[in-house]
Amino acid sequence: MKTVLLVEDDDILRENTAELLELSNYKVLKASNGKIGVKLAKKHLPNIIVCDIMMPELDGYSTLEILSKHHRTKHIPFIFLSAKTERHEVRKGMNLGADDYITKPFTEDDIISAIESRLAKVSILQELNHYSTDNKYVKPQESEIKTLNDLKNFFDDYGDEFKFNKDEIIYREGDHSNFIYLISYGSVKCFRIDEQGKELVTALYKEDDLFGYTSFLHNTPHQETATAIANTKLTGISILDFNDILNENHKVALELIELLTDDLSMIKEQLLEMAYGTVNKKTASTILKFAEKINRKPEDLIKISRNDLASVAGIAPETLIRALTEFKKLGVIKTEGRNIKVVNLEKLKSIV
Repeated sequence: MKTVLLVEDDDILRENTAELLELSNYKVLKASNGKIGVKLAKKHLPNIIVCDIMMPELDGYSTLEILSKHHRTKHIPFIFLSAKTERHEVRKGMNLGADDYITKPFTEDDIISAIESRLAKVSILQELNHYSTDNKYVKPQESEIKTLNDLKNFFDDYGDEFKFNKDEIIYREGDHSNFIYLISYGSVKCFRIDEQGKELVTALYKEDDLFGYTSFLHNTPHQETATAIANTKLTGISILDFNDILNENHKVALELIELLTDDLSMIKEQLLEMAYGTVNKKTASTILKFAEKINRKPEDLIKISRNDLASVAGIAPETLIRALTEFKKLGVIKTEGRNIKVVNLEKLKSIV
């Protein structure tokens, strides 16, 4: 019989939900707040935790944060149960590492289906020897992850899935960096807002890129905001699991360091170009960068705002528009609404 820890401050809802779960053949541990819930979780190691958010003593977010830092409880599936339905609240919970989010009022099928699906995932991982019977994570054998490509396959096979619509925020500056992400499809823009309220694009990522790493040693807040610039699917691995993998697979860690070094070199080149390049050179280079990150072919339409192009190029939007007008006259590009199409790739490259 599987054990569910139910953390809910509403007495009636807690008792009714517990009865429902017991009728579905689950053993139920009950807690009236997060503080009690943490103690029960550490003592009994339940198979899954269902937890309200707004509670006295210790709320659901803090409960999850505490349990995710404890080696015996960090891999127990965790489902939030809350009346909070705003997208940013749901995203906050998922960014903290929750496995699912059920909104009140809920049906019997809602909660039973959510619990069954999460327990099924754990069962599959146990069969693959990645989890022990007490939910403790078992690191993959070093022979399984030898290269960066193996690491990305691990993301695809065992990572949590996240989907974002175009222009949807993935995480905000100041959010805790709980996940490292791999882009399955789509593209992502990272940016910061300066003191004048101007957006500065700091990075662009395309399919098969890793991003989201602020620190591999500490759970430090993100220093930038990330948003999808196309419909995007991500797979995420928690930083704790990611660190375990790197500690056991030093060759992968070295490949990752090399990747980060390449990223730093590109940033330096971009800064030099912003400082010393001509307007036309900056504009041409930026169009090529976006074409590489967003499109499989540079001659395809680039669906990106002129403000984003100007931000990466390090020039004013008005200056960018003048450069684009000149490029159109030269027969290098065409514009279709807000979109740009490269019609003479070689000539564009020659400007750079």
